[in-house]
Amino acid sequence: MVETVQRVDIAALPPTPHNPLPYRQQIAAIRAYFTGTEALRDAGGPVTRCTLAPKWITPPIVVVTSPKGAHDVLGRTDGFVDKALPIYDEVRRILGGNVFDFTHDAWLPRRRALQPVFTKQHVARFAGHMAEAAEGLPMRWPDGAEVDLDSECHALTLRALGRSVLGLDLDKRAEAVGPALRTALKYCADRAYRPMRAPHWLPTPARRRALAASAALHRLAAEILHACRADPTVDAPLVHALIAATDPETGQPLSDAQICHELVLFMLAGHDTTATTLTYAFWALGGRPDLQDRVAAEVAALGDRPLTPADLPQLGYTVRVLHEALRLCPPGSITPRMAMRDIDVDGYRVEAGTVAIVGIYAMHRDPALWDNPLVFDPDRFSPENSKGRDRWQFLPFGGGPRSCIGDHFAMLEATLALATIIRRVEIRSLDANFPLAVPFTMVAGGPIRARIHTRSTAK
Repeated sequence: MVETVQRVDIAALPPTPHNPLPYRQQIAAIRAYFTGTEALRDAGGPVTRCTLAPKWITPPIVVVTSPKGAHDVLGRTDGFVDKALPIYDEVRRILGGNVFDFTHDAWLPRRRALQPVFTKQHVARFAGHMAEAAEGLPMRWPDGAEVDLDSECHALTLRALGRSVLGLDLDKRAEAVGPALRTALKYCADRAYRPMRAPHWLPTPARRRALAASAALHRLAAEILHACRADPTVDAPLVHALIAATDPETGQPLSDAQICHELVLFMLAGHDTTATTLTYAFWALGGRPDLQDRVAAEVAALGDRPLTPADLPQLGYTVRVLHEALRLCPPGSITPRMAMRDIDVDGYRVEAGTVAIVGIYAMHRDPALWDNPLVFDPDRFSPENSKGRDRWQFLPFGGGPRSCIGDHFAMLEATLALATIIRRVEIRSLDANFPLAVPFTMVAGGPIRARIHTRSTAK
């Protein structure tokens, strides 16, 4: 596909302005990863450059927090920006090549092969088990119990993931899958953002732990795949869809190794990120009983029966709650790309060899783009309040051709879970703040405590 763009003379554009923060503050902001992009935006504007060292040590970094700039970086289909960065190289070495970490030429045929698997129509056929899994969660909570929302949501999403798409009961493996993912990805992030790195073949203790975690995840993926190949009747729709997937241009199917790489990626995207979104939504509603009651009333209108994907059109307010959670706590707080050629980013020339970081967290909290940006207000996503909003200022799943391929699945699962649980219980948050951390994707930075009451006794 050829992108239609207005032709501009890139050489005639002004260079990106240097960020005026003192050098040490720039270093601290880059290391802060997500909140740091806010500090760089506030000091240098929506497109600002940091030069931290000579190019042969660290390439210059341009932080982009405007909707136009985000489109100019992420919306391209010409390969002028790519994932040719250490973070993606490290993920590929540890977890294997997949639709998330491939560079453009390898990514394109994989995306073509997988796209039909994740259409709205297809996803609805294998995402219905979330409501069933969510129904069981309140049953484990005694009235008045104190729980950690983060650990409970991680257990829930893993259970639903296993039952809905992988054909395997993952309940007994919950303590293995989550830590293995975090061990592998934290190693990748820590290593990628060091200016000087040891050779990747050096068997450091951290690398051995990361490789062992990856091996455990791939053994699980291979076990799942083997069961589906041995018995085509196994209820594992995602796995069967990956087995059947072919590149529409070449007709080539995925190899077993390629399928396992994608399954490991899906364990991350379908487990960790969805769990964090649910945790934030429950925590926010736990501090706003008025909003929580609106969700409860919306789902109560559907009757006391298991929810299904067909109910999604009647859960508009619940979806808005999740959108607001994704605005304030986006799983991908930043999205980096390497400029392979000189490009135009919001009227500035970004030179080849520059790392362009789209600061999604900072853009989602920018007072120039959002009224009262730090207030949790789901109604900002109502149809009337969304009119005229630039579609590129809200990017919970990224944007452009390399946006998250599983966004429909994630939203469907999260909506069914949120509605199902709020129908049964009232959540009262015990902490005023939601700590954040970014070992790789954005996650809760500690336990998120809440008190649970059944709806019949909550009042």
